[in-house]
Amino acid sequence: MTDLILTVNAGSSSIKIALFAADRNCLSPTLRGQVEGLGVGLGAPTSLKISDGNGTALHDAALIGEAESAPTHVDAMAAILDWLAQAEPNGRVVAVGHRIVHGGSIFSSPVIIDDRVLADIASLEKFAPLHQPHNLAGIRAARAAFANIPHIGCFDTAYHQPQPELNKRFALPQTLYDAGVRRYGFHGLSYESIAAQLAGTTPQSATARVVVAHLGNGASMCAIRDGQSVATTMSFSPLDGLPMGTRCGRLDAAVVLHLLQHHQRSADEISQLLNRESGLLGLSGVSSDMRALQASTMPGARMAIDYFVEHILRELAGMVAALRGIDRLVFTGGIGENDAALRERVMIGASWLGIRLDADANRAGRERISTPDSTADVLVLRTNEESMIARHAARALGYRFA
Repeated sequence: MTDLILTVNAGSSSIKIALFAADRNCLSPTLRGQVEGLGVGLGAPTSLKISDGNGTALHDAALIGEAESAPTHVDAMAAILDWLAQAEPNGRVVAVGHRIVHGGSIFSSPVIIDDRVLADIASLEKFAPLHQPHNLAGIRAARAAFANIPHIGCFDTAYHQPQPELNKRFALPQTLYDAGVRRYGFHGLSYESIAAQLAGTTPQSATARVVVAHLGNGASMCAIRDGQSVATTMSFSPLDGLPMGTRCGRLDAAVVLHLLQHHQRSADEISQLLNRESGLLGLSGVSSDMRALQASTMPGARMAIDYFVEHILRELAGMVAALRGIDRLVFTGGIGENDAALRERVMIGASWLGIRLDADANRAGRERISTPDSTADVLVLRTNEESMIARHAARALGYRFA
C-alpha cells in the first residue's frame, strides 16, 4: 500500500489540496484539487475539481452541503476524502500538511498539531483576521476527516523568523514589540521553495545574495542570504509592501487616521477598502487581474501597471540595500512566472544595478533571462508551496531525503 501525504490550503471560500506519494527516496505529486465557492451562501456555485500530477482533469462536479444547505469546509473535506478513497484504493493518507498564514513569534518551524497547538494558532487570529479563521476551519475539518493521523502545521511567517531583530522592528516603543507589534513577513513557504531550488545549483549558491519577487494577486519581495530571509516587504500583515490585486500595499498610517476622523469610516469599512477595493483594482477601476490590465486600453489600467512596476523597483532597491548587493534576482508567482512584458520592464528599470536583460530568453520563457555580462543572474522559477508543505510533513514522519 502506498503512503500518501495530503496538503491542505484553506482560504475564505476555497480549499486547495495536493496529494503526494511518499517513499524513502522522494515525493511524487499524484493529484491536485480545489473546492471553490465555500462560505458564499446558498445558491452560489460550489464545485470540487481534481486533476492528476500532469494537470489532466479527473473530476469536476458540484458540491452540495448537508440537507442541501450551503457547503462548509467540513463538507468539502468530506467530499475530498470520499473522492480520494475511490481514486486511491491502494493508497493510505499517512499525514496531512496545512498551510497556516500566521505563526506569530510562537512557531519558527513546522509542528505537529495537537489541541494545545491548535489553541496557540487560534490565539493568533487577532494578527491575521482575514486569513487565520479559514486556516483553522480547514484544520478542524481535516482533523475530523482524518482523525487518527498526524497533522502538520506549516507557517508562512516561520521562514522569516531568523531575520535580524533590527529588520523585524517598527520604530515604536518596546512594549508594543513585546506585545507582538512587529514585522513578521509572509509568503514564507514560497520563498523557502525557491531557496530550496537554488540550493544545489552552483557552489556559490550557499552564500549568494538573492532577491525573490513573488508577484501575484498577493505580492511581496524577500532578501535572502545563506538561504535565509534577511528582510521582506510584507510586515505586520500581508497588507504591507507592494501594491497587490486588491490590497493597497505600503500606506502612510495617517491615511487610516484621516479616514477614521474625517470620513467617518469604521475599522471594518477601512479594512474592506484597503484589502478588497484597493491595489490594482482600485488604481485601474478595471480589474485586479494583471492579464486583464495588460489587455485593456483604459488609462487607469496603464497607470496601475506603471505603479506596480515603479514600486517593484523601489522595493528591489530596498532589498538590495538589506543584502549590501545582489547576486541573483528571481521572479516567481503567477505574474512573475508568466508575464514576460512586466519582467522586461522591471529588468530595464533595474539596469542601474548592472542587471542586463536577454530579451529573447525572456520572451521564450526560459529559466535564465539575463545576459552573461549581467551583474546578477536573473531567473524565472516556479514556486511550489504544496511540495514544501509535503516535505515538511514527510520529515515529521521520519522520512529523510534531499
